[in-house]
Amino acid sequence: MVTPTWVAVCPPSAFPASRGAARAGSEAASEHGQEEEEAEDRLKEHMDTLLDKSAKARQAALQGLRLALSSRTLSEFLLERRLTLSDSLEKCLKKGKGEEQALAGSVLTLLCLQMGSGPEGEEVFRSLKPLLVSVLTDSTASPSARQSCATALGMCCYIAAADLEDLVSCLSCLEGIFSTPSTGEGGTAPAQHGPLHCSALQSWSLLLTICPPSHLRSILDSRWLQLPPLLTSSSVALRILAGETIALLFELAQDLEEDLCHQDTEFLCTQLKVLATESNKYRAKTDRRRQRSIFRDILRFIETGEYQEETVRFGLECMYLDSWARQRTYQAFKEVLGSGIHHHLQNNELLREIFSLGPPLVLDAAALKASKVSRFEKHLYNSAAFKARTKARSRVRDKRADVL
Repeated sequence: MVTPTWVAVCPPSAFPASRGAARAGSEAASEHGQEEEEAEDRLKEHMDTLLDKSAKARQAALQGLRLALSSRTLSEFLLERRLTLSDSLEKCLKKGKGEEQALAGSVLTLLCLQMGSGPEGEEVFRSLKPLLVSVLTDSTASPSARQSCATALGMCCYIAAADLEDLVSCLSCLEGIFSTPSTGEGGTAPAQHGPLHCSALQSWSLLLTICPPSHLRSILDSRWLQLPPLLTSSSVALRILAGETIALLFELAQDLEEDLCHQDTEFLCTQLKVLATESNKYRAKTDRRRQRSIFRDILRFIETGEYQEETVRFGLECMYLDSWARQRTYQAFKEVLGSGIHHHLQNNELLREIFSLGPPLVLDAAALKASKVSRFEKHLYNSAAFKARTKARSRVRDKRADVL
């Protein structure tokens, strides 16, 4: 009698299933590789177009680069081309006007983010820092260009500055923007505060999170007193940023075991309470709601030290924003990357190091495809949620009718 081999007892579908899975994986990998090649070809075209004589063509190329760099991780592709791209961006910042300069500043920020904190990123930052400062401090330059350069200066310094001298000079430059004749007569902020001042203050507060204790103490001793007058600005965005920066400074002072209590602290808390309960009808309802929510959190932190923790989910992971410093860092990167923030949190080694997420998860193309929820599944989920919500509300309405 012949003993049957192990193949005879295997399920008939075992081999076809394994072959099907392997085939699906190879097809997904092939499709992914083809997409990468097409994306790189488009990037090369955009980089070549930056030398075009037409300003519109250059702007379109910058927009394409901004979209690509914010939505994908391209460090290997850019490594060999970083000098060429930085030279082209330098020409756009020097010779371009308005929108072109603003787009060049955004692309420069993303290039530095892609290169990381190593020698390559530092090289990009060092070569273009003087030009960023020049455009930022030029009162005749376009406001959008100055705003973009304020963001670029803060982000690139945060990522790639290797010397304390660079950090201090960037802090001083940014401070000169949001504190310019701002707190003049009456100690109130002027009405002309706008997006430029918001970007400068956001970059300044971001750099505070990496300040060494020695320099941070000098800021805590004097500079923070420039912030309370900004709470009276006509810009809701600037008021909120000023409040969050004040909370950040209180947090940093706690970490250094410094006391920020001052004779004006009581007046500051009074200001924060007013902003946390403001109901002026001349402000937009959404602005009032957002302002009240954020300033309640700020006031609670200053009075009790409690921070309202947030959870950020991306892919199969999540991270916790459990401090003002962590929240400021996340918001700064989110503003630069837009909808690409989740992709970079999953795959960008620099961001994963900053937020202590560890090395990127290794998932093959088939697993990634399987983890995505289809549009039809989203539709079914939303429909079910809508029905459940409608039923719950109907029951509540019925009870109210019975009471009446």
